Amino acid sequence: MQYRRFGRTELQMPVFSCGGMRYQFKWQDQAPAEIPDENQQNLAAVIRRSLDLGINHIETARGYGTSEMQLGWVLSQFPREEMIIQTKSSPKADPKEFRRSIEKSLDYLQLDYIDLFGIHGINNQETFDFTFKNGCLEVVRDLQKQGRIKHVGFSTHGPTDIIVKAIETGELDYVNLHWYWINQDNWRAIEAAKKQDMGVFIISPSDKGGHLYNPPQILTDLCAPLHPMVFNDLFCLSHPQVHTLSLGAAQPSDFDEHLQVLPLLDQADEILPDILARLENQRSPPLGKIGLKHGKLVCLAMNIPPVILISR
Repeated sequence: MQYRRFGRTELQMPVFSCGGMRYQFKWQDQAPAEIPDENQQNLAAVIRRSLDLGINHIETARGYGTSEMQLGWVLSQFPREEMIIQTKSSPKADPKEFRRSIEKSLDYLQLDYIDLFGIHGINNQETFDFTFKNGCLEVVRDLQKQGRIKHVGFSTHGPTDIIVKAIETGELDYVNLHWYWINQDNWRAIEAAKKQDMGVFIISPSDKGGHLYNPPQILTDLCAPLHPMVFNDLFCLSHPQVHTLSLGAAQPSDFDEHLQVLPLLDQADEILPDILARLENQRSPPLGKIGLKHGKLVCLAMNIPPVILISR
């Protein structure tokens, strides 16, 4: 595994993170007795494999259903000081409700502290105001003073202007955002984060980046000799402003394809130009007379599901 300084947190962050969206049992909270043994065993195997690979950043959220609770049953099996644990909770109009949500996360995770806490979903002016004007950030600061949270950042699916506005407050240590080859709209936000010395975490590059775990043949051919997931990983990580990519593993083997990029990171300048040129050439027929803005619309011609095109 390779590691990068995660901005002013000074954490040594693995270039891949273990995202907690796909291995949990349900997207809603469940009674512990409802969790099937085989599901919990699979989750434990994913975490064990992740840590064996040196992917020691494990990321989840209050909004990921049973993920936090199930992780709490597993994390005590591993040395706490060797893990970077992150969870997230959405800002609320009522800061007291926000505090209750964070405390529920901490209880589920069964940890004395979490390394990274993310204000989940600063996507618009309302959630911006909940965070910075209505008192949610003060709740987080209080928990930091108690030692229960080490560093605070935010996640976002919102427009670039809102993301940059949140970054430029100077209040936050890192950002989770979307940015990959087919959607480079948020580069301005990444540059703003660099100016603030913030950590940069890329959300779901293999899923929202084009369902690359199941690519169409034309995309496979264009990215050769790399698998499209490996190409996209290399494209993202060839930019030193990017520190880590989220891998939402549903089973232990889901990490394997991504590991191929590690020995290629020092060769990105040699490998990427040919592939990028082939992809850029698809702006014109035979793939169709469609506009291409930052690579996004090429997906329409490649039969990649349109949901990934929604960036604003």
